[in-house]
Amino acid sequence: MIFVMKLQDELKRPAPYSSIQQETLLNLLRAGDQIENRLARLFREHDLTLSRFNVLRSLALADRRLTCGEIADRMIQIVPAITSLVDQLEKHALVERHRCVADRRVVYVSITRKGRKLSDSLLPALAELEKSLLKKITAKELKQLLELLEKTRESIAASDD
Repeated sequence: MIFVMKLQDELKRPAPYSSIQQETLLNLLRAGDQIENRLARLFREHDLTLSRFNVLRSLALADRRLTCGEIADRMIQIVPAITSLVDQLEKHALVERHRCVADRRVVYVSITRKGRKLSDSLLPALAELEKSLLKKITAKELKQLLELLEKTRESIAASDD
């Protein structure tokens, strides 16, 4: 059995957190970082990053050409440089660019066969990793967690008002 310490002990904090909100946000940040590190390991084996994989999956799921703006709207993480991600994927022949004939300013991006094959090949390992990372949480608890995370995102969005 693996024992996970409370975050305060793990971070060797001598004093308690100043608020439950602070402790919650730091736990979310720590969990997110741990998840991102595990995903990075998986994708690194295939010369990808989470963001590059996200672009490939967005294109594969859309099943049509997308503009960089449309890709940005589908990203899990906010990435300011979609064009740079597309450049990197294009170098490896995983995506292609297509200039719009009607409006030369518009550039569409599509996934290549090679890109789709790579993206699809990672899905079983990704599903296994997702199960492994959340194996200690019941289906009922996962539903509760989803509700709380959605509520958290709503709260974050409302804080911008």
